[in-house]
Amino acid sequence: MNNYFVILAAGKSKRFHKDIAKQFFYFKNKEIIDHSVEKSLNSKLFKRILIVTNNLKHLKKKRYPNSISIIRGGKERSDSSLIALKFLKKYKPKNIFIHDAARPNFTISLLKKIAKNLKKNKAVVPVISSKDSIKYKIKNQIFNLKRKNSFLTQTPQAFRFKELYNLAIKEKNKVNDEATLFLNQDYKIKFISGENQNTKITYLDDVNVSKTYFGIGFDIHRLVKDKNLYLGGTKIPFHSGLEGHSDGDVILHAVTDAILGATRKKDIGTYFPNTKRFKNIRSPKMLKPIIDNLYKSNFSINNLDINLICEKPKVSKYRDKIINSISKLINLKKDRINLKGKTVEKLGLIGREKAIACEVIISITKYD
Repeated sequence: MNNYFVILAAGKSKRFHKDIAKQFFYFKNKEIIDHSVEKSLNSKLFKRILIVTNNLKHLKKKRYPNSISIIRGGKERSDSSLIALKFLKKYKPKNIFIHDAARPNFTISLLKKIAKNLKKNKAVVPVISSKDSIKYKIKNQIFNLKRKNSFLTQTPQAFRFKELYNLAIKEKNKVNDEATLFLNQDYKIKFISGENQNTKITYLDDVNVSKTYFGIGFDIHRLVKDKNLYLGGTKIPFHSGLEGHSDGDVILHAVTDAILGATRKKDIGTYFPNTKRFKNIRSPKMLKPIIDNLYKSNFSINNLDINLICEKPKVSKYRDKIINSISKLINLKKDRINLKGKTVEKLGLIGREKAIACEVIISITKYD
């Protein structure tokens, strides 16, 4: 399918009131722009994805696939849109989708619905009904606009490339979106139902609709000879390893249980019982489906606090290595993970260096 997807991300976000543009703000465990990048890639609808930005340095640090191009944008949205059209002309696209990076909550289903409708139409624009009363002003008089006659346009908006390109070249006035170009020339647009969650992020408050939950995880395993020691998914040089049906990684087991606790999903044994199927399984493989389900359910991890309880090995020697490993496994920035080493003053099995324990507290946020 000869479709191209443009993500407009050159705005300065003056109303967002942060020291970074909103499209690079961290939201649901990734930058806002990356929600659009990932969904457009995963949809399998596009030959090429084009990001238009004024922060080339930042985006070029990301390891995007070769099917993604990054170019410098203009001063206004309409300028960036025209720059994108001129850049893509050499590819001879049939269809083009234009999307605002500040709308991260659209679904792949919406992309597919737009693509389906574009087969028989030259322009397809998603819209939703207005929930609020709208008034407009002419000189000093204020008038009501009937709610049933008003609706809100969204992006992505999709068009036949040739028609949109020609209109954009001819248009001398700045417009708010590409649909306006078509409406100004009385071109027919196919309006389809948009998605209520596909709102545009403008203010900082727009990313703060959430509920926060906490979970606690705990695990303890006996130390045994002739076994590798794994802590936080990392192999630690030590004379003994942790006994268990799996690799005995007490940190990842406690992290997994903490996530399950915060989401009210029972415990680790429910999903990974002591059966032949899970014999000697590595703990990262146990954690992965739990963390994948967490993010698919619209949760975001705020922070992780870990107490590793042992006499030896000393945590300080391996702290950075373990945190780096956990960061990659759960897709969480390292500065949101804390690891502390605790001893038990030579008391009990742990004090006699016969066992290692771990306790974890996690904070997660559910975005509605």
